[in-house]
Amino acid sequence: MRLRTDDDIYRARLVYLGPPGYTLPVHLPYAQYGLFMLLVPLYMFIHWLFTFTVELFPAWEIALAIVTTSFIFRYVDPDRPARMVIRTALTDWRRTREPAAEQRDPRLVASRIRIREELA
Repeated sequence: MRLRTDDDIYRARLVYLGPPGYTLPVHLPYAQYGLFMLLVPLYMFIHWLFTFTVELFPAWEIALAIVTTSFIFRYVDPDRPARMVIRTALTDWRRTREPAAEQRDPRLVASRIRIREELA
């Protein structure tokens, strides 16, 4: 359970509004721009590994970077920074999962029960 804080610093967001006099239509935090700038070259490199070509305008890579950035920042809040969200996702991805088929636990059944009057 998380408690709402009264600190205004947690509610304040470091947002880039655009160049002076020209406000951008979307207001994104600096961290989202940084992650987007890291993901576009990563997706371009992955595309290059498969096709050995680099496109002039990497539309698919930009689209994937936008979707990935928005998916990651859906789980980011003041108590959970983006670094921890990414680390948790990578850790959970590497772990083993539950088996697909149901496995029954062995039953422990006493075949004979002896009741003694005296303890030995």
